[in-house]
Amino acid sequence: MKEAHSPDHAPLLAQVVSTGDEVLTGAIVDTNSAFIAARLLEVGLHVTRHTAVGDDALRLRDLLVEIGDHADIAVVTGGLGPTVDDITARAAADAAGVALVENAAALASIQAFFERFSRSMSPSDHKQALFPENADILFNRSGTAPGFAMTIGKCRFFFLPGVPREMQTMMAELVIPAIRADYIPPDRQQHYREKQLSLFGLPEAEVNQRLIEPSKQFKEVKLGMLARFPVIIVKLFAFGRDPDEIGSRIEAAAGRVHEALGRWMFSDNGDALETVVAGLLTGKGLTVAVAESCTGGLISDRLTNVSGSSDYFLMSAVTYANEAKTAILGVSPDTIEAHGAVSEQTAGEMAAGIRRISGADYGVATSGIAGPTGGTDDKPVGTLCVAIAGPQGVISKRRVLPFRDRAANKEIFAYVALDMLRRELIA
Repeated sequence: MKEAHSPDHAPLLAQVVSTGDEVLTGAIVDTNSAFIAARLLEVGLHVTRHTAVGDDALRLRDLLVEIGDHADIAVVTGGLGPTVDDITARAAADAAGVALVENAAALASIQAFFERFSRSMSPSDHKQALFPENADILFNRSGTAPGFAMTIGKCRFFFLPGVPREMQTMMAELVIPAIRADYIPPDRQQHYREKQLSLFGLPEAEVNQRLIEPSKQFKEVKLGMLARFPVIIVKLFAFGRDPDEIGSRIEAAAGRVHEALGRWMFSDNGDALETVVAGLLTGKGLTVAVAESCTGGLISDRLTNVSGSSDYFLMSAVTYANEAKTAILGVSPDTIEAHGAVSEQTAGEMAAGIRRISGADYGVATSGIAGPTGGTDDKPVGTLCVAIAGPQGVISKRRVLPFRDRAANKEIFAYVALDMLRRELIA
């Protein structure tokens, strides 16, 4: 067991670094940092910072020195390949004040990788066998570039390839076991627990207001919000020595948050809204059919993305034109003439029509103005009429949503309809 550097019983602090100009400029999305942070949290490390740095050996060297003064564990990805912009090993050596040396075992592993595919190494590939002196080699069974581990300052660094598949394998097989075995003594072991509560239909500001009291009541549990349009996720997480105790704290806090969010919360386990609706339909042995105008098939797509959807989903009709609404769904031309295609009355007849011709227990229908054109003073862009036809009759509602973007409106229209069906199923 290696000696820990933080004060006794204090949490071990971790940082994550992604290297490469393509990451820094946004040319590729940095998914590595999110994956690594999640794995480090699972073993009880407190991740304090993510940093992206370009292919600049001096800046990377300075960053490694800084991290070495503040963190206990750091994971760095990228810059281990054979090209001139792969500068991570050089920067790490400079940060530690040691030389770069060729590692015979690493070179042999690289040669073996090429031989497996009947390829020969180029002179550039030999660069991947150069490591800071006294570094511990982390062999990469999925690619050519080995990783390495070394100490800079007080921090133990793990340097991994930037290729996600290779990095993920090495994190699971090499890095996490090493952290558990060598850098978390029993008296420093911290456990991490989290829970995600998903809601739809409240603005962020109001969600925040509703969370003030639960935050004060459960100070040992951290509450955070994540907006994934059009859903808001409330994340509860905590660290502690006793996993059962922190699990109980999380559940108690989640119960209080549930009370604060009420009917807007649709999941307490991370399930998507369509998965929740699918579970309700399946659990009750009910079926659904959908008639869509403004949503263009998005509701049907979401419902059929759930495995086992054939048990509850019967059919859909995208009746965009008025003629389709009347010919297929049986909407009265008089209704459209009197109230318009975008109206509660038309949506109600659409829902009743799709329920009738499909034989489903529930019919869902939408009609609206997605924009950016087509709005009027009476029916501006963002107007949605949604209806549910069920055993108890037809319910139609009109909403005006504050979006001008067509894609955003279609997405939120679909969510409004799915959530309306969810509420009907739990009523």
